[in-house]
Amino acid sequence: MAATQSPVIFLHQIERQYRQGDAALEILTGAELAVWSGQMVALLAPSGAGKSTLLHVAGLLEHQDAGEVYIDDTPTSTLSDAERTRLRRNEIGFVYQAHHLLVEFTALENVMLPQMIRGLPRKEARSRAGELLAYLGLKERLHHRPSELSGGEQQRVAIARAVANAPRILLADEPTGNLDPRTSEHVFRALTQLARASQLAAIIATHNLDIATRMDRRVTIRDGRIVEME
Repeated sequence: MAATQSPVIFLHQIERQYRQGDAALEILTGAELAVWSGQMVALLAPSGAGKSTLLHVAGLLEHQDAGEVYIDDTPTSTLSDAERTRLRRNEIGFVYQAHHLLVEFTALENVMLPQMIRGLPRKEARSRAGELLAYLGLKERLHHRPSELSGGEQQRVAIARAVANAPRILLADEPTGNLDPRTSEHVFRALTQLARASQLAAIIATHNLDIATRMDRRVTIRDGRIVEME
């Protein structure tokens, strides 16, 4: 990694608090995190420490109270809602603990939809969706609806959907949290393979220490700040 290369995403002095009655609950207090292209960062922290809040701020799903989120050196706090939505749709992929697939659509259609919303012609969207699902070992499951897929298969469809628009950033919140150990390993390998091949800047929140130790960096949230782990 060249020293002059800028991070794909840089969280600078992020502050985030929530109101609890008359009190302010401080979640993030000067949090800093930079992630470069091709780098996978494990985010390890206990429940309630602010992992999901951090991912929501990083993914432009909620506004920080202070600080800045830079994407490719571009500050995002002054962007309009439409500009934030466009940046989120084109540059950021999300994977959640629950797959959130649309139950009335097939695996193929679930991966086609974000591409078509972006404006890609149906034929091209279908082709890319098929390629992604085949890459993740789901070639024989393209026309199955979520209820006809196993938990691991559903999560692999969710991963394919997250990268369908060729984002540069991948944010995952406990992506294997609902899976048994064997399925969790299979899904993590698929996620890693795709992230590496696409040179994504990835932040993955997880409680799984085995998974975390296989990423490039490990960070935690301590007293509202991001701390690098050994």
